[in-house]
Amino acid sequence: MTMDLTFLGTGSAYPSPHRGASAVVLRTEGECWLFDCGEGTQTQLMKSQLKASRITNVFISHLHGDHLFGLPGLLCTVSLNLNPCSTQPPACVNIYGPQGLRQFLRVALELTSSELIFPYTVHELEPTTDQSPPEGQLSPEVTADSGRLHPQERPGRMIALDVSSDCYILLENKHFIVKAFRLFHRVPSFGFSVQEQDRPGRLKTELLKELGLKPGPLYGRLKAGESVTLESGQVVNPIEVMEEAIPGRKVCILGDCSSILGEGPLMACHRADILVHEATLSDEHREKAVDHGHSTPSMAAAVAQACCARRLVLYHFSQRYKPAGLHKEGDDDDVLELRRQAEKALQGTGIEVSLAEDFLTIRIPIVRLH
Repeated sequence: MTMDLTFLGTGSAYPSPHRGASAVVLRTEGECWLFDCGEGTQTQLMKSQLKASRITNVFISHLHGDHLFGLPGLLCTVSLNLNPCSTQPPACVNIYGPQGLRQFLRVALELTSSELIFPYTVHELEPTTDQSPPEGQLSPEVTADSGRLHPQERPGRMIALDVSSDCYILLENKHFIVKAFRLFHRVPSFGFSVQEQDRPGRLKTELLKELGLKPGPLYGRLKAGESVTLESGQVVNPIEVMEEAIPGRKVCILGDCSSILGEGPLMACHRADILVHEATLSDEHREKAVDHGHSTPSMAAAVAQACCARRLVLYHFSQRYKPAGLHKEGDDDDVLELRRQAEKALQGTGIEVSLAEDFLTIRIPIVRLH
């Protein structure tokens, strides 16, 4: 199964000619998962090689506009471009995000008389009071569920923090486990961990031939984890004739934050293949960054090191930092300095550092154990 990560927007606060507002797509076979949906995301999708109609899951890190304003418009555009006469019913789009997201989407769609030709479901995460200053916490009157569904809305879950893992369990199937974890920002913010399930190792075909087992249905049963009995009566267990399991890949994407909360983020992001972390301002502006609930490169590096991540990707840059290809000699605020600061903080750790730019695609290969 191929897997890659495409950055549609890497700027903070608002979209500019150089950087779109926050939006990242994780693509696997046949599906696209969207993380945040800032204003203009649908335009960025049209400029990319991705197909908006393939989006099956949306994850919103927090309720600031530069991560959310694009969602109602994107859903409407996807609906307009679907074939209403298709014999196959459209799939339900699952949307995950902080408490209040359900009401935001209902009001936006209702006030604009927007109807969709596919169903959607909003699953809300219950924040804790330590995720933001008191003034950043929405009142129950604002986030309360009216119970009146949009015509295309299906009932969603209210997801509470799982105390044992210090995470929110969003979905689990035979391919992936997706968790959310708490971050500190000016409003409650979350990060997301996508863990691919481990794959069975390869069969030791030479050993199977020595046992007199020829390729066929019994191979499939062993791969499926079943024991088989030979004509001699000998029972062959899968563990005896299979190589080690192939570890699943892990991608972690953090929303805006000035710090992580609890042990959940460290456990969920442990040994991530890719850790995507904001670096809104350079280390020289650390005080200003923290005051606004944001991080600097060295702060992002500290999280990557604590998680033992393999690769750190910085994004969500202040619009003062133009992409490297547009930087001119004499310009202030060189975005390459942000990478240098993170690399300096991670010197000797072996963790690779990259700068995200709009439309950058990073392939995530399978790492086999030797």
